[in-house]
This record gives sequence, C-alpha cells and structure tokens, in this order.
Amino acid sequence: MPLHARLLGNSRKRMRSSPWDCASTREAIRRPERVSSEPGAATDGHSRGYRWLIAFAARSEVNVFIRRRIRGRKPLVLAAGIVALAFVSCASLSPVAVCAETNSPASADAPGLETAPADPTPFTGNLELKTRLDAPGKPTVAGERLHGWLLRRFYGAHGYQTVWDGHPEEASRLLRDAVMRAADHGLDPGLFHGNALAEHGPNLSPVERDLLLSDAFLSYADALARGAMPIEERMDDEDLTPEPVDIVAVIDAAIAAPDPAKVIEALAPISAEYETMRRAYAEYRAIALGAQGVRSKTVRTSSERAAAAEPRMRQLVVNLERLRWLPRQIPRDRVVVNAAIARLQLFRDDRPVFTTRVVVGETDKQTPELQSTINDVLFNPPWNIPRSIAQKEILPKLAADPGYLASHHMRFRSNGAIQQEAGPYSALGRLKFEMTDRYDVYLHDTPTKSLFQSTARMMSHGCVRVENPRTLAVMLLGQPMEAIDKGIAAGHTSRRALPVPMPIFIVYQTAYVESDGSVQFRGDPYERDEEIWRYLTRTQPRPVAQDSPAGQRKG
Repeated sequence: MPLHARLLGNSRKRMRSSPWDCASTREAIRRPERVSSEPGAATDGHSRGYRWLIAFAARSEVNVFIRRRIRGRKPLVLAAGIVALAFVSCASLSPVAVCAETNSPASADAPGLETAPADPTPFTGNLELKTRLDAPGKPTVAGERLHGWLLRRFYGAHGYQTVWDGHPEEASRLLRDAVMRAADHGLDPGLFHGNALAEHGPNLSPVERDLLLSDAFLSYADALARGAMPIEERMDDEDLTPEPVDIVAVIDAAIAAPDPAKVIEALAPISAEYETMRRAYAEYRAIALGAQGVRSKTVRTSSERAAAAEPRMRQLVVNLERLRWLPRQIPRDRVVVNAAIARLQLFRDDRPVFTTRVVVGETDKQTPELQSTINDVLFNPPWNIPRSIAQKEILPKLAADPGYLASHHMRFRSNGAIQQEAGPYSALGRLKFEMTDRYDVYLHDTPTKSLFQSTARMMSHGCVRVENPRTLAVMLLGQPMEAIDKGIAAGHTSRRALPVPMPIFIVYQTAYVESDGSVQFRGDPYERDEEIWRYLTRTQPRPVAQDSPAGQRKG
C-alpha cells in the first residue's frame, strides 16, 4: 500500500483552518503523526525539526499534506528558566535535565536510522519489568494505560531495574506533594494514576507498583512541561508547544533533591498570567465544591459567583492548559492575537503598548493557534488568489459575467493563476505583515473597514485582518506615519524589513488575564473548549446524559 494511503487510513480529524484571503486554501487531516500544509519545507521558523511528507489526493482539487514529527534530530534547547529555578529551590538539577528530547511517542519509539550491533553484554536488569515494557501494545497496570515511550527511556537509563523500592521516601513525597496536588494546576490526579495507586497500590506486585509510580511521576511532569493534552493529541490547528524538556532527567534530579516535588513543580509556567489564573481557579473550585468565604478582586459578587462557578471553573481549567502550551520564556516584545476575542496586542517590555481589533477566521475556516515571527511589511500587496478559491468562487462568476475580472482588478497570470492587483480594492488592503508558518496565515489590511464594528468578528477565511494596520506598521518598523503613508502612496509593491523580527503568537483563550490583573471570561466561538475539557477529565465518571461523545466542533 502506498505511504500516503496508509497515512490517510489512520486519519482521525479534519483541520478547521482554510484561509480565503491568505496565500492558499487547503484542508489538512489530523492524524496521530501530525499534519502539515507547507510542502517542501524541512523546518518551520522555529526549527521544530519536522520532516514533511506530501500526499496528493487522487482526482482532488485539494492537496492533503501529511507531516511526520521527527523528534530525535532537534537542536539542543536549554530551558534556562527551569534550570535556574530548580538550582535555586531544589538543590542541584543538572543542565542535561532540560534538553532537546521531546517526551512523545514519536521520539522514543521510532527506530534509529542505523541498526546498532548486538550488545554482547548479558542482561542484568529485571526481566519481568523489561518483558512488560517490550510486549506489543500499550502497557497497562491495574487497568491503567501507561506511557510506554517514557517508561522505556526511564528504565533504560536505570538498567531496567525497579527504582522506587530503593527510594520509598522520595516516592511517597512525590505522590503526596506533586501528583495528588495536581488539582492546584487544574489537573485531575486521576490522569496520573492517583486513584489507582490509592485503591490498588498495596495489592500490586513490586514491578507493577514501580511501573505505576514511575508513570505517575513522568506523566505529571510531562503535563506541567508541555500540557496534559500534548501537541500530538490535539487538532492540527492547535500548534503551540513550549521548549522541549528531558522529563527522565528531571525525575532523576527530583530523586536526588531535598524537595523532590519542587523540582517537578518548577516545570509549570512561571508567568504572572498563569499564577493569576491558578488563583482564580482555586476560588471557583472552592465555590463549586461548596466552600465559603473565599474573596478576591478577580471574581465578582457572591451571588453571581455562585451561579457562574461551575462553567467558570471549567473555562479556567481549559485555559490553564492552553498556557502550558506556550513557551516558558515568552519574549518581552511580542505581538499576541487572541482569536477567541478577535483582538491584537503589541507588547513592549512585557507591557501592552498597542491594542486593536482584528477579524479572524469564520467558524468553518478557523484561524489556527501558532507561533511565528513577523519579518517584513509588504506595501501595496497583490492578492494571489488560491486555486481552490478561484475554481469555487471566481470562475463561476466569470462564466456568468465575462467582465468580472476586469471590474474587480483581477487578471490571469502566465501560470493560469488569478491575481488581484495591488491597490485600495485589494482584499489585502495596503499593508501585509509577512510571517512564516505552515498555514500561510498572516496579518493584513482590508478595504472592508465596517467589519471591525461588529461584536463577533469571525468573518475571514483564516488570516487576520487588522483594524489599524498603519499604526502597527509604525510601531514595528520604527518609522513615522509619514514614511508609512509615503510608501503606500507610491502605489507599487515594496518590502521593508523590521529592524528586529517580532515574535507573534496567535492564541485562543476564552479566559485570560488583562493588564490590570483581572480575569476575563468570553465565549467559545470556535467550540474548542469542550474537547480539551473532556480530554482533561476523561478519568472522571460522567452523568448518563454525558456518556456519549461530545458533538463535533465547528469547522
């Protein structure tokens, strides 16, 4: 069977992002090995180390791009903040604890490119333990699924010997002070075998208990480091992920530390936003559990809080998870687009200095969550109309009206594509902020200014239309408004590079922290929250009415 057919056979979900006013329109299919839409690229702008495979669907106008994640070849990345914090608070954590190893099935289970020669050294580890980890399928203990790819790395580093029978005190402290306090981060301890260990722990064999404890500590550390719903489990347009961390080395450092739990806790985000949302979550959770007397400026009056506690608590759980998908060291200068509220903010020295409305993708053409860099501003950009859009939208109109192209300042190019000329009528307006991402999503001007007056601004086909693009250009280029206006008035297409490339994050947060420290809650126009909530609470019993899977999201 051809490679692309095998991969397509494993597909699970469809990407929701389909930009109309971007460089191209495409559908991507999500599968366990992630999906790409950037043909021929070896890596994206952040050196993620992906290998790209392209499969073209037969007799289809839409290309399907398959991305395979190759984690073993990533360049070294040192998460300095985690190392420094661990050194200060947890005695000695070696710098190797934070490295290019990404803790995912793709890296641990992928075969090497070269076959290693047979090791003549006799095996001296625990044969039962190794047999269980090497058995086909996912390993389980007491009905709990284990993360075989993490466990094999962990026990491989320990000669396939049991670990916690030699460190009973450390195991007890990690279980009590870390795993069983996962709710402090909006996480269910049951995700990390907390319930199973409490119920079945005394009755397990030494090997089973060791495996369950190791998986609890490894998976909890992994959840704090990159999210309990890691990137390989998400929809393709939820593409944010932090710096990779070597979880095995972190657990080894925790074993040797005076306070083992503190080493693991150091993996969680340290941003003020994360801490503020954790406090708000604790308050709403206390209310939802029936506690009284919790007061804070981050929540409203008591009667309103009582009615809103449960849905607000759920929103905070979901959005704390989204914060764990972001880099631990957020650039102090950055652009942030929150697609959930259709707003753009420019931060300088970690403070918002410019805020403007934006228009983002419709519910069936959703703007993806991503990290990129704005490198250039394109003045008077033409619009190269994607082939699928031309076929579905432009050509039928041209058939009905032979003068359609001329009246809309469009023309056929030599390669058969259709281009809309630069000018005030261009769908991209007068300015385009160029950035590199595999979705071909970018920021741009628009001639349709009236859309910014709408409350719900999910009206584009994936790209981000900016209400005040000239002001944004002034602030990114460091040039006066007169220079921006002069470049536009020249009429021809020109490019200006930013003095310093600007990191940009497109996020989707339905609960977020304002610059004054208040927690704000908004709607979920893309209906993404429910899937994350269900994933994070999958070990909890549900009411009968909720036993069936959640309905498919918009898009």
